[in-house]
Amino acid sequence: MTRLTLKTPKPETLSPARRIVFQGRGNTRGPITRLVNPSDLGQLIKPFVFLDYGELPPTGDTFFGIHPHSGIATLTVALSGGLQYEDTTGQAGQVPAGGLEWMKAGAGAWHDGRVYTSDPLRFFQLWLALPAALENSPAEGQYIPPEQVQSEGPVTVVLGQYGQARSPIRAPENINYFHVRLEDGETWRYQPPQGHTVGWISVYEGAAHTPDVINAGDIAVFDESDAALEFTAHGKTSFVIGTAIKHPHDLVTGYYSVHTNPNALEKGEAEIKRIGEILRAAGRLR
Repeated sequence: MTRLTLKTPKPETLSPARRIVFQGRGNTRGPITRLVNPSDLGQLIKPFVFLDYGELPPTGDTFFGIHPHSGIATLTVALSGGLQYEDTTGQAGQVPAGGLEWMKAGAGAWHDGRVYTSDPLRFFQLWLALPAALENSPAEGQYIPPEQVQSEGPVTVVLGQYGQARSPIRAPENINYFHVRLEDGETWRYQPPQGHTVGWISVYEGAAHTPDVINAGDIAVFDESDAALEFTAHGKTSFVIGTAIKHPHDLVTGYYSVHTNPNALEKGEAEIKRIGEILRAAGRLR
């Protein structure tokens, strides 16, 4: 579990842009580092309620096992290697490096994945809390090949829009999620849309100065405003960054689910159970 400790910057480190209010490194088990949980940091940065960074060996084995979700969407960014997927909407296939796996679980869905390449799979997996109107909607999967993922300058748009680049994913509005790559000494300044008071960054290569240093392996959360964010790379630097209008509901959680109220959670878990019984009858579950 991510230890939630608020950070009070020293006066001399304050930026005219936004300041860091939390910085940490999550909890690592084997090849997976859990940076955000719905029960801790996810409360600060909702609708972003869960974030894993992983480097999985190319064993060909399933890496999470087939498992369910409801009330959320999961989004996997394949940084290197490749992901083979299957879900209970009837879809199966492969996402190579640079591609995206989007599963809007909504009312309930199960999915599975494994590394299909000879190289390790390096990835981020994000959970988004869905708005009340979508949390029990029909499940939908989208699997985006690299050539359909748009970029502008150093920014690859995973969700939302940056400049003229847009994500092809049919996601809720008012959420931006980017993959940014900077050369040593390069500065990138980002002005989030109005109302995007949630903002965070997770660095996986190099270091981003803002002016506080965010090193590889760190996640940092910014104060709640829609002021600009500015980063200067120390060495070749890569990170993911999210901004959004804050999710207005309390997080009501199950083991694999996040909803806005207990009734919606009950509906989601009932649908998960129903699909699980079908999978069990087919020999997919014990």
